[in-house]
Amino acid sequence: MPLALLALAISAYAIGTTEFVIVGLLPTVAADLSISLPLAGLIVSVYALGVTVGAPVLTALTGRLRRKPLLLGLMGLFVAGNLLAGVSPNYETLLVARVLSAFAHGVFFSVGATIAADLVPADKRASAIAMMFSGLTIAIVTGVPMGTWIGQHFGWRATFLAVSLLGVIGGLGVAALVPGRLSQPPAAGLADQFRVLGKPRLLLAFAITALGYGGTFVAFTFLAPILETITGFSSATVSLVLVLYGAAIAVGNLVGGKLANHRPVRALAWLFALQAAVLFVFTFTADARIPALVTLAGMGALAFANVPGLQLYVVQLAQRHAPGAVDVASALNIAAFNLGIAAGAFFGGRVVDSSLGLGATPWVGGLLVLGGLGLTLLSGALDRREARRAAPVLQPA
Repeated sequence: MPLALLALAISAYAIGTTEFVIVGLLPTVAADLSISLPLAGLIVSVYALGVTVGAPVLTALTGRLRRKPLLLGLMGLFVAGNLLAGVSPNYETLLVARVLSAFAHGVFFSVGATIAADLVPADKRASAIAMMFSGLTIAIVTGVPMGTWIGQHFGWRATFLAVSLLGVIGGLGVAALVPGRLSQPPAAGLADQFRVLGKPRLLLAFAITALGYGGTFVAFTFLAPILETITGFSSATVSLVLVLYGAAIAVGNLVGGKLANHRPVRALAWLFALQAAVLFVFTFTADARIPALVTLAGMGALAFANVPGLQLYVVQLAQRHAPGAVDVASALNIAAFNLGIAAGAFFGGRVVDSSLGLGATPWVGGLLVLGGLGLTLLSGALDRREARRAAPVLQPA
């Protein structure tokens, strides 16, 4: 594997850290800016919405730019967004900073995946893309707990300044290691994306992604406040708990990929059912430390286990219903993941602000995941009906 992939992985690590580290810092940010937890939760929603909008729109608008200069520009925007977050004097400035970082995030992973595939022979492209995305997984395991620890000891602004330094290192790696001559794939315009959005089966798949994946974020967004105020862990211990959660996510992602290789719909149905069950159980175990940790390990393992299956299923559907726009459908599913994060964080904030309170976020998230399960079963039934219609009718001899 070429060293250029390491530069892409470091950049992905920085981007993954800035996306999820805010979860561990919500109580700190809320206290420092004198805002409520639901308002702090909107920081997660705004970032995810920035990725949702920025990924398809900005990818279309920048499709004709040369790949390496575009990648360097994206890392520059990412660093600028995190520097602004690191000096934000108020809540409004922090929101603007998060949107800037989110715009860079959406296009980076869209463009970075094509660059990673271009750097290696055809038979190693999947491994190259996986290596780039490993930066995102490692960020959840190490970057988020480390960033939370920095924020708790030196202030949340220090975390974003540290992440901007990671962005600089990633950008320098891209400048030094990524070759200037890269293939220029045909640009997918906004019209191509609207055509995909006109396919009912793909819209159903995007809804499955948003509900099934996003439901977990009703509780995950407010995980640090839950652990501190309900479970009774100290703020210093929360960063250690996030290591456990991140490690479970990494394992679950690998296992979920293996389960979904051949029958993604069946795997997704089981994973969503288990995830909903774990979220319901967490409602009752959150106030006891050991049961809470055991439940959280299961919750983490299942939270991202559905990602490979969801992406594979969308690609399979696109090959049948929009064969000329498989890449566009895949990119729009990335937007659906982030739409789910935004919706989950938003609804979580409404639950916290209501009479239900913080402790209700797990079971409300479980209900959303059950919605994703219902849509998955519906889509599977439609697949079987299509298969029966496509089967040849045997005529009697």
